Amino acid sequence: MTDRTPGFHTLAIHAGAAPDAATGARATPIYQTTSFVFDDVDHAASLFGLQAFGNIYTRIGNPTCAVLEERVAALEGGTAALAVASGHAAEFLTMHALMQPGDEFIAARKLYGGSINQFNHSYKNFGWNVVWAETDDPSTFEAAITERTKAIFVESIANPGGVIVDLEAIGAIAKKHKIPFIVDNTMATPYLIRPFEYGADIIVHSATKFLGGHGNSIGGVIVDGGSFNWMGDDRYPMLSKPRPEYGGMVLAETFGNFAFAIATRVLGLRDMGPALSPFNAFLILQGIETLPLRMQRHSDNALKVAEHLAGHKAVSWVSYPGLRTDRYHNLAKRYCPKGAGAVFTFGLHGGYDAGVRLVSNLKLFSHLANIGDTRSLVIHPASTTHRQLTDEQRRIAGAGPEVVRLSIGLEDPEDLIADLDQALEAAA
Repeated sequence: MTDRTPGFHTLAIHAGAAPDAATGARATPIYQTTSFVFDDVDHAASLFGLQAFGNIYTRIGNPTCAVLEERVAALEGGTAALAVASGHAAEFLTMHALMQPGDEFIAARKLYGGSINQFNHSYKNFGWNVVWAETDDPSTFEAAITERTKAIFVESIANPGGVIVDLEAIGAIAKKHKIPFIVDNTMATPYLIRPFEYGADIIVHSATKFLGGHGNSIGGVIVDGGSFNWMGDDRYPMLSKPRPEYGGMVLAETFGNFAFAIATRVLGLRDMGPALSPFNAFLILQGIETLPLRMQRHSDNALKVAEHLAGHKAVSWVSYPGLRTDRYHNLAKRYCPKGAGAVFTFGLHGGYDAGVRLVSNLKLFSHLANIGDTRSLVIHPASTTHRQLTDEQRRIAGAGPEVVRLSIGLEDPEDLIADLDQALEAAA
């Protein structure tokens, strides 16, 4: 044994896992069960009362999911994590632990279209109100803060791509006003950006994307950074006030720097129920083992394709921070020097109709709504993922009528370029 901190590649393979005690199996077993036998009545009581850690129902915890939680927490540099059914479930349970009816949170305008819809509409059913800030102007986040503000939410690399967020600047504003800073790190993954190093308090992931990486499993993860002081803060009663469900226990007092992860599990997942399947947890774990290799290849391939498109006559612009001429290139060098990720957007001179024709003529690229697959993917956001938004909302979100989004996979880049060239010619 040594005091050496394992490197990222090692953690991606080993964090949270050990040979199975019963069988010696080296790969993490899939515990495909609904529930777990108690040792005795006292053991059951200690589990239900949060006096001991262990398994009760797969709905609120499972050994396979626990390995995933430990692994993602280790890669992000957090204190604990919770694995849930989807990225949207991760966002919802995070807000559930922070928000009361009538509360507000501030969100960057440039976000995944599904998150914009969730924030604008679904959250209103709970009395949670979103206030939008300009992604590129940290001062607008501070200007939007009121006594009802309970969180600030951004994506580290904004979806549909091409935007690097100044995490440190926004994180400093959140810290100044003692507001939790939530960062969706789906697009970057901890291989490219570790938001806790720049002031984030909570990280969420759609594990469906790059963490799993193979387009076969839906899942989400919440990571607790252990950095926010919940104690004595009346704005967050789920953590700082006695909980009647647990005999008056104060979670922040009992669980310290991983209290938020506990709150999302025992006050959110337990009652709302968006549990992650153990089988999906297993598949996502298999993907994470190659995460650093894949993310580097994704980024390298994306840069080659973006450079080619930037010189194509049918293309009016390319938004990829890896390009030296891109407005976000300096932020990319600062926050993700290993690469700017797999996803980027570009505009077509032919507008909406050209975008539709392009996706119809591609052969190697798959036309679908996901990102983060080993395969290269394409979508025209205005007609699909952002269709439910108004024209102005789409424009603000970076999904105007001429915009095409690519998620570059692990194929040979020359083959991807050839496929784009033939489709662009057919779309002209």
